[in-house]
Amino acid sequence: MQTATFKQTRLMEESEMRIAVASREGTPDERLVAGRVLESVSSYQQWELSHESLMRSVAAQSRLAGQLAALRTTAFSLMHRKALFEYLRERNVTGSKRHKLLATFYGPLEYTDSVVREHNNYIRAGSSYLCTVHIGLELMQDPAFDEPLQLYQEWYSEYFRIFCDSTLAETAEEKAQVESLDALRPLLKHQLTHARQTILAMAHDPQFRWRETQIRKPTGDTQKLRTLFTAMRAEEVRLRKPSS
Repeated sequence: MQTATFKQTRLMEESEMRIAVASREGTPDERLVAGRVLESVSSYQQWELSHESLMRSVAAQSRLAGQLAALRTTAFSLMHRKALFEYLRERNVTGSKRHKLLATFYGPLEYTDSVVREHNNYIRAGSSYLCTVHIGLELMQDPAFDEPLQLYQEWYSEYFRIFCDSTLAETAEEKAQVESLDALRPLLKHQLTHARQTILAMAHDPQFRWRETQIRKPTGDTQKLRTLFTAMRAEEVRLRKPSS
């Protein structure tokens, strides 16, 4: 079993390679963030500076287990940082609602400044997330970066979407649509916390084949949460159907 640690130089080399490949061969989202990083010397330097800081915290760990924990934690942080821009784009939030949501996260900062800051934040976080997942899967051969992290991202996106939808609800109809889902938000947050703890505690075993039940064991509260999460999805689909 692999036990050797990785130097920061190697982590940055892998990251730079991932950005280059993503800019040419990635998905549309991957090409977007990688292309923006590479479009100018200044944008690349800004990304490089922030990414070096992230990789330094990983490389500083003296054992592989510590590096894995640091890399997994970094992946969670980057996933959360890019969620707002992804929501704005997915929901096509414009006008006063866009102003309101950005003010929720950036406070009294001038609107144009908050837009620019959020876009730059997404580019850097999205690019670094690509690199972090690549390093976890390909370099460290950590199965936590496969299905477990994908499942967590799915749940987190649902949680964040409910939060933002609730924040932006203004009319009686909009509030009625999100009320039942918003009531389940604390339970979904609890589920996310449990999933995060489970992923962080996973042993490093490249031969391990993940199954979703490793996070959602069918016992006690986690079974109830799974049932509620399924019900929540069904309710969201029902509410979004056009009325006849």
